[in-house]
Parts: sequence; C-alpha cells; structure tokens
Amino acid sequence: MPDASRDEIYFALAREALLEITRDDTLGEPLEVVDEADGTATVRFANTLPGYPGWKWTVSVAEVDGEDPTVLETELVPGDGSLLAPDWVPWAERLAEYEASQEALHAAEGEHDGDDESDDDESDDDDDDESDDDDDESDDDDDDDESDDDDDDDESDDDDDIDDESDDDDDIDDDEDDDDFDDDEEYDGVDVEEAEAALDGDADDEE
Repeated sequence: MPDASRDEIYFALAREALLEITRDDTLGEPLEVVDEADGTATVRFANTLPGYPGWKWTVSVAEVDGEDPTVLETELVPGDGSLLAPDWVPWAERLAEYEASQEALHAAEGEHDGDDESDDDESDDDDDDESDDDDDESDDDDDDDESDDDDDDDESDDDDDIDDESDDDDDIDDDEDDDDFDDDEEYDGVDVEEAEAALDGDADDEE
C-alpha cells in the first residue's frame, strides 16, 4: 500500500516544479504517483489548459537512499484518446515531398495533354479521309456530267445530221417542183390541139 505521507511529499514537490513552467490555474487535481522500474516515480496532475483535453501534467521524481527526492523533468503528456498534433517533419523533407508531388502532377498533366493531341490528330485524319471521299465523289459526279454532256453533244450532232438530211430532201423536192413548173411554163399559152394538127400535117407532107 502506498505511503500516504510519501505521496503527499511527491505531490507537493511536483506541483512546485510545475509552477515554474505553467500557471496555477492550469493545474488540476493530483491524480497518482506511479513507481517505475528504474527506481524513479512519475507524479501526474490533471490539466485544465483549453485545447488539450485528456492531457496530463507529468513530473518524474528520483530518490536516492538517504537523500531527499529530486525532480528530473516536467512535461505535458497526452493521455489515451487525446487529440495529437502530427509528427514534426523537418522543412527539408517537407520541401522534397512537395517538389516530388508537383513533378508527378506536371507529368500527369503532360500525359493528359498528349492524349488530347493524339485524339485531335486522329480526328484530323478522319476529316482528311472524309474530305478525300467527298473529292472522289465530286470527281465522279464531274465525270458523269462530262459524259452526259458528251452524250448530249452526240445526240445534238445526230439531230443536226437528221436536220441536214431533211433539208437535202426538201431541196430535192423543191428542184422537182421547179422542173414541173418549168414544163408547165413551156406549154402555157399554146393550143395543144393546133400543135398536134400541125405535127400531123407535117408528117403527111413528108410521105
């Protein structure tokens, strides 16, 4: 069973040491005195500092046989479930981590940009292929138009030939009509019966 007088001596000694580093209103009730294996004792007080819930004031006390106990160290120690600050990391290490993260980010952005350019190139190729196809179709249409024009020209030439033949036939008919008209002109105003009688008389005279 712990010696009550010993604990009171240790609490009083620890409190006096803590008042050298903190205010009296930050010290709560004395909690316990724990004997450690190395022959020292740990004295704990409740903490009333705002922002440090669950933390405890701790004082290490050593006692040598035949001498008064002495304070080894004082500190504010987190208890179970206390809110802790992250481990302190040297600035050089934090800077190196930051630079590495930035390089990785830039590399990822570069790969993304490269993928976008590749997609753009593929899109341009597709557009070129479609343009070539359109040009081919246009050329085919032009060829068809030229062929149609040639066919139209041939048909027009044939029609012209037919018209020429028709004109020739008309000329022939006109010539024949002119011949008939000339024959009629030779007999115009002549008494045919008299001409026949004259011819018959000439024939009798010859006999």
